Amino acid sequence: MSIFIMSTTFFAASAQSNSDNPLLKPWSGPYGGVPAFNEYKVSDFKPAIQFAIQEKLNEIDVIANNPKPATFENTIVALERSGGTIERILTVYGIYRSNLSSPEFSAIDRELSPKFSEFSDKINQNKKLFTRIETVYNSKEKSKLTGEQQRLIWLYYTNFVRQGAQLNDADKSKVAGINKELATLFTRFSQNLLAEEHNQYVALKTESDFDGLPQEVKNAAIAEAKERKLDVMGCIANTRSSIEPFLTFSTRRDLREKAFDIFVKRGDNGNENDNNATLVSILELRTQKAKLLGYPTFADWSLSNKMAKDPKKTLALMESVWEPAVEQVHKDVAEMQKIVDAEGGNFKIQPWDYRFYAEKVRKAKYDLDQNEVKPYLQLENLREGMFWVAGELFNLSFKQITNVPVYHPDVRVWEVSNKVTGKVVGLWYFDPYARAGKRSGAWMNAYRDQQKLEGNVLTIVSNNCNFVKGAPNEPILISWEDASTLFHEFGHALHGLCSNVTYPSLAGTAVARDYVEFPSQLLEHWLATPEVLNKFALHYKTNQPLPQALVDRIEKAANFGEGFSTVETISSSLVDMKLHLATQPIDPHKFEKETLDALHMPSEIVMRHRIPQFGHIFSSDGYAAGYYSYLWADVINADAWEAFTEGKGAYDKAVAKRLYDTVFSVGNTIDQEKAYENFRGRAPKSDALMRARNFPIKSKK
Repeated sequence: MSIFIMSTTFFAASAQSNSDNPLLKPWSGPYGGVPAFNEYKVSDFKPAIQFAIQEKLNEIDVIANNPKPATFENTIVALERSGGTIERILTVYGIYRSNLSSPEFSAIDRELSPKFSEFSDKINQNKKLFTRIETVYNSKEKSKLTGEQQRLIWLYYTNFVRQGAQLNDADKSKVAGINKELATLFTRFSQNLLAEEHNQYVALKTESDFDGLPQEVKNAAIAEAKERKLDVMGCIANTRSSIEPFLTFSTRRDLREKAFDIFVKRGDNGNENDNNATLVSILELRTQKAKLLGYPTFADWSLSNKMAKDPKKTLALMESVWEPAVEQVHKDVAEMQKIVDAEGGNFKIQPWDYRFYAEKVRKAKYDLDQNEVKPYLQLENLREGMFWVAGELFNLSFKQITNVPVYHPDVRVWEVSNKVTGKVVGLWYFDPYARAGKRSGAWMNAYRDQQKLEGNVLTIVSNNCNFVKGAPNEPILISWEDASTLFHEFGHALHGLCSNVTYPSLAGTAVARDYVEFPSQLLEHWLATPEVLNKFALHYKTNQPLPQALVDRIEKAANFGEGFSTVETISSSLVDMKLHLATQPIDPHKFEKETLDALHMPSEIVMRHRIPQFGHIFSSDGYAAGYYSYLWADVINADAWEAFTEGKGAYDKAVAKRLYDTVFSVGNTIDQEKAYENFRGRAPKSDALMRARNFPIKSKK
């Protein structure tokens, strides 16, 4: 008990110095409170986090040392109620890390990352606490609880066991040491990658350097050069959202090669931001940790709480799709090569040519050119289209509000309500544009999980993208691929906004990693529905909808490029899984080459994420041995979409209601296999994926 008294003394002493720290104040204002972004400063983080960590540890001590017998209420529910302050602060901290990074913030992040790991281990390795959780888990009283309550007990118990709660003290100490080292390395990897994306670019110095670029790509390049205060005409930033359009449209093969080169070498330049040594250390530490936790490899440990369960299952799935995808790529490349030869190009298609000539093949084969479609894809109209889809499927309505603070002028906020009951269900924050200090890509965050434990707590979710702003007062036009990404991330947001559970740990997207991408991938289908295209794909000058002839051509070309996207993604997934099945230290370059050679990787394509820039698997444990999740979820997605096409179509109310009731609203209150069976009446079948990608289906022997 003396330790607890000492910690409360520290707590009291700190309270005075932190009383004015805005991060320590509960969120106030409308909607049950919102983050006070107008009050926070980077210098507030360190003292607030130190204070809130201690507060949570004190709460854990009280739960662990409760003299009364362990029950669901005094142990599991008490844990659910604990740590509100640190959760709020870490939410804001994560927002800064992803959207507002700066040298000042990065320094604090490097210092605090290992402390977060230490904090987690103090909880996960608390012997008295685990004994109480285990008692509740093994209790006969458990059978009298609701299914959701039993699921919550299972979640706490399995999470603690996976983190080493049953190890002896010496091994616990080793795991804690590894976690601390990993936290430092994850931060280093992420910061190196961010630096590479910011420091490198392709300068456009003359008019001819812009050859082939659509007007909005030109405008964005000019704006980027101004933003960076560069003495050049334009600049292509080293991020996917800038590089890919350049590779698709630039007629300057020399500059395409330069752009491709800086992009695929991020983190692999032998400079101070090189990630190779960092990732090798991460892999070695993960292997050590898995063995301490009783697993032969890190992949086995990672999959122990996923739907797939076994790495062999994931490899079998990936390999079954790999062969037809590669065959398709060879066919596509042959068509591209014909165009090169006809133009007297006298070169073999290289990776920096692929997107450019794929676009030419699309034009020749389907009379479809991205530039013909893009004027109809205005960002703001498509956002309205997403809102409309959410209304049709889940009865949600969106109303923009301005009475809550935001962390950057680009961010806007919408109140989300149920159209039938009129009840507010949450807030949706939207941060669409690229800028310095923001990580690349697109993502969804939950600022606050929906729950009913502390009254009816509204969820707050955000979608963040990296669209290029372009010229002032010009509409933001995006590619079809970017429009799909927009709908994808909104699918994650809807998974949060539709949540209807009691306990926050089970809310929204808190499901198995290889299931979480299913709702988001599913939502992508609605972009191409005639209803969305006719109402929201309106030409930015004439306001006319996409002509039916163009819609027909889009439908015909729907599977074009499927080989390319499958190969670049599955090559990354296979490399990820094989990296984490390895038990000996690896050389990243050698490993990448040998793995891809063994797969007969087409020379015209590179992995979507090469090893030294693979943030999904090296900036945290999030997708480590888990990048296969996109394909796994796509099997479920393709099968689920057929539930609509077999019914009355995309807007079948009965199927949409079943989707809401069994998938979008239930969070992690039920095993995901069972949840899907409740929706579909059976397990998913992979044949649907092969049909969706237009790949041949092998007959079952």
